[in-house]
Amino acid sequence: MLEFPVSGVETYWWVPIISAFLISVVTSPAGLSGAFVLLPFQVSVLGYATPGVTPTNLLFNIFAIPAGVYRYYREKRMVWPLVITIAAATLPGLLLGVIIRVKYLPDPGIFKLFVGLVLLYIASRLLPDILRPEHTAQCAPGNNGRFEVTPLLFNIREIAYEFNGVHYRVSTMAVFFLSSVVGLIGGIYGIGGGAIIAPFLVTFFKLPVHTISGAALCGTFLNSTLGVLLYFLVAPAISDNADAVRPDLLLGLLFGIGGTIGIYIGARLQRYLPARLIKFILLLIMTFIGGKYVISYF
Repeated sequence: MLEFPVSGVETYWWVPIISAFLISVVTSPAGLSGAFVLLPFQVSVLGYATPGVTPTNLLFNIFAIPAGVYRYYREKRMVWPLVITIAAATLPGLLLGVIIRVKYLPDPGIFKLFVGLVLLYIASRLLPDILRPEHTAQCAPGNNGRFEVTPLLFNIREIAYEFNGVHYRVSTMAVFFLSSVVGLIGGIYGIGGGAIIAPFLVTFFKLPVHTISGAALCGTFLNSTLGVLLYFLVAPAISDNADAVRPDLLLGLLFGIGGTIGIYIGARLQRYLPARLIKFILLLIMTFIGGKYVISYF
């Protein structure tokens, strides 16, 4: 058994690596690092329930996500206008999210209720999208046998690109506004925002899941980096217990090792998975964890 002095967690060294790998390989095809599942695992299984679990979760994103971003970049499925818009909008909300988490949601019970409600809401938005008939152009390779994104337009009004012969357009300001809210929630939850922005891009803006995954992961990485810095620099100054908000570097690194392998494999496998299957897996995970946390609170 290995004891982590910062978090107080006591477990085998391979448990964080294996758990992060299994979570990431399942969630990364949808553009999610798996941090939204890893956080409940830390709280409920490892017993890490102090505010420091949030920046530790963000550390996992920093270590693990680059491998998946590289995979999507190589396959030419990065929608860079989405990356820029998401990052620019979510970064300011992170600061407020950190303050709320440290000052007003330090209690594990209240925090778990908040997490549960967020996950159930996302699941409620995914269910109608899963039941809706899928367009084959969104979930099958084109005639050239490749999934590739071709940028068409990017300005303050609109983002447009082509994928598998289909044109997709979305309001830049709508994505910006949504991402601002996501930044706030992500700062509180410790997920970087990807687990929220990705389902919204699919359900509200009708973008194919195979094209938004890289952008969601990249935005999550940038937000997580800033979030960790805020927890190092800002959180101790506003917390009554500075040690309780410190991230566990060793634990985050072990999670990151497993996540790096899992995200890369998941990103590599994504092109072979139908979009409906990806969404259904996410729905099951979010409903189970969210329902468990809400019920346990009452």
